[in-house]
Amino acid sequence: PAPRAPAEYRFRHRDGTWRVLQSIGRRMAPAENGEGLIVVNSRDVTIQKQLETQLRQAQKMEIVGQLAGGVAHDFNNLLLVISGHRELLEQAYAHSEDLRESLAEIGRAVERAAALNRQLLAFSRRQVLEPKVLDLNGVVTTAGKMLRRLIGADVKLITNLQPGLNPVRADPVQLDQVILNLALNARDAMPQGGMLQLETCELELDRIPASCIPGEPDSPFGGRYVRLAVSDTGTGMTPEVQARIFEPFFTTKAEGKGTGLGLSVVHGIVQQSGGYLEVVSRLGHGTTFSVYLPAVRGPAVVRAASAPGRLATGRGETVLLAEDEDPVRAVTAQLLEALGYRVLQASSGADALRLAETSREKIHLLLADVVMPGLSGRQLAETLKSRNPGLKVLFQSGYTDDAVIRCGIRQAEVAVLQKPFTVDVLAEKLREVLDSGMPPMPPAEKCHQ
Repeated sequence: PAPRAPAEYRFRHRDGTWRVLQSIGRRMAPAENGEGLIVVNSRDVTIQKQLETQLRQAQKMEIVGQLAGGVAHDFNNLLLVISGHRELLEQAYAHSEDLRESLAEIGRAVERAAALNRQLLAFSRRQVLEPKVLDLNGVVTTAGKMLRRLIGADVKLITNLQPGLNPVRADPVQLDQVILNLALNARDAMPQGGMLQLETCELELDRIPASCIPGEPDSPFGGRYVRLAVSDTGTGMTPEVQARIFEPFFTTKAEGKGTGLGLSVVHGIVQQSGGYLEVVSRLGHGTTFSVYLPAVRGPAVVRAASAPGRLATGRGETVLLAEDEDPVRAVTAQLLEALGYRVLQASSGADALRLAETSREKIHLLLADVVMPGLSGRQLAETLKSRNPGLKVLFQSGYTDDAVIRCGIRQAEVAVLQKPFTVDVLAEKLREVLDSGMPPMPPAEKCHQ
């Protein structure tokens, strides 16, 4: 028989969608009348191709994620040292106008670097989340007020919110980031103006729509979901662009107009929250991004707006600071003393235990790094609390989500301060922990670095 000739091509289905067909043709022996005969066998491999694309994307995300996670801890520690010394200088030279402006510029650079680090961890699903039970309509309403100032007068913002939605479980800060990134992406797709719509609804799904990008492997493939749809009347996307929009650093914008991380961040946050992301777009007809988050039972948390004011200073309390990085420990101790706290410094968990045993001062709070050589922050906290049940504990970490989980930190409602932090955040978190009752921690697990 003649050799087989394989072919693969796209065709448009009668329902308007594009499919991938894989065909194999073979020329048969001529019939008695001399006419040639070609037999073609074809099969629809669209789903297979989609899965292969998702696998390649997941592999790329995993590689970049490992890189981001590997440098996140050191990067966050460096940023904390820079930020801490900047704030100490700002306090010391408060009356120097020229120096104050230079220090403010350093602060802005640190904030941009920290934001970039958070974005890298977000799309790789390695950032530390603090999920809460939230009313999605309330989150969208609050975000809408901010968006009206950002999208410009030539873009009309419409909200269509279904009342009575069940809450969702997500990190409120990251959910704000999802809405912001999708809205700004929609704005950029409408250079001549247009309409941006935010819509919510709740629905029962027997299965996740085939066009969705799947979430976490252990998340359910059906059930009750709350959907947030962000739609625009912009330029739309070609299938080729649509296939790449969630790749990190991919952008169709001019150089300097975007990092290419906005949609990758959305993708990562939604996946890490156990949800699904769907995109529907036609060139010249706009785009709709839909976020599906599992509905949960129970009352939603009311988010209180933080009121500006003076720093929440210490009242002479003693803080045991356990941090193995010398520069980080030094600057953190200086910030604590500037806030009015007495500080005992320890370079390891074992050193902290010795200090606690020999110190004549009452220790009010342990501020410990999550991951330290030998005795981890979690193990140190459990040991000290067994001797002093009234001890308050605040963890600090520059590590990624999986490293923190390995130390058992998310087993209970414990307070975690994510590096790099500002003196304002440090002051607020310290007073929050000191002035509130913290629940007992379950037994510590061994932390594998």
